[in-house]
Amino acid sequence: MAPKLLDDHIRFRFAGADDVVSVALDCDSAIAGSRHFMRAGDGWELALPRPPLDRFEYRFTVTRDGLDGSTTETVLDPDNPVTVETAFGSRSVMELPGYAAPSWLSATGVPGVVTDLALEGETADDVPVTLWSPEGTDGAALPLLFVHDGPEYATLASLTQYSAAMIAAGSLPPHRLALAHPVLRDAWYSGSPQYLRTIAGQGISRIAEVAPVDGPVVVMGASLGGLTALLVGLLDVDEIGGVFSQSGSFFQTRLDGQESDFPWFGRISRRVQEVLDTRETARPLRIGMTCGALEENAANNRDMAAALQRAGHTVTYTEVADLHNYTAWRDALDPHLTEVLRDVWGNRQG
Repeated sequence: MAPKLLDDHIRFRFAGADDVVSVALDCDSAIAGSRHFMRAGDGWELALPRPPLDRFEYRFTVTRDGLDGSTTETVLDPDNPVTVETAFGSRSVMELPGYAAPSWLSATGVPGVVTDLALEGETADDVPVTLWSPEGTDGAALPLLFVHDGPEYATLASLTQYSAAMIAAGSLPPHRLALAHPVLRDAWYSGSPQYLRTIAGQGISRIAEVAPVDGPVVVMGASLGGLTALLVGLLDVDEIGGVFSQSGSFFQTRLDGQESDFPWFGRISRRVQEVLDTRETARPLRIGMTCGALEENAANNRDMAAALQRAGHTVTYTEVADLHNYTAWRDALDPHLTEVLRDVWGNRQG
């Protein structure tokens, strides 16, 4: 039976065979409550306190006894048809009352074409970029949105559909997406000076050679990509006018000890502290930020939003009722990214 909301809790059931010895819920650690199912008739049952979320992703961890000992596997909920593809594989999804996917997902969008190029700079490896453009705009100067983890945003957060739908509806001017591939993600997206300079300097210039850019560039990303988008924007590069960061990994030593084993934690926390300590800016940016209210990153995102506002940037920070995943980031694109792009790009028509 599919999970069911009952008053203040969600009931999960698993129809266990005779060889099943335990069942546990595998979900984000931010969700409170016991994960362990109890025997209930010929199956297993769990009552999970209702979390303050619109939706959440989960799997079941099932342990079975066999002739060669016990085995454990993590599986989708066999009774729940609602699933989602994530960066870490498929997940079952519990959608709570009131949740609705964004309407632009099913809207008609303008056709798009893609061009592959490589950005050569200070990194040992070139940075591959897939350039998405509205059909029929070859040679036209258009606004540019540079996207870290670009292919993942396109596949898992439907970013190209978002742009196509917003352009078709007239909500945004015709624009291009530079979808950057995260070849060496941890090394590049952790405050690497070489990577930051490659994107902000030679990278944007290289893109402009292939597709002319009209107006200030906006840089975006999520998690480590959200950190990187901000650090690129804060470089002294006049071509960049806006940043959109989702669940940015703004690690601080006092808040994020659980991340201290990450190889680049020291570099990130030092760079973040430099930004937090900055009291004024000579080049104000338009910055949009979103984060799940229950995420581990929520506290450091609040600190970062306040520091950026104090330094003189125009900042909007929104907490959403979801967690650290691409669907949460997708659902927050409109209106939050839309507002940043409108503010930076103005009334350009392409």
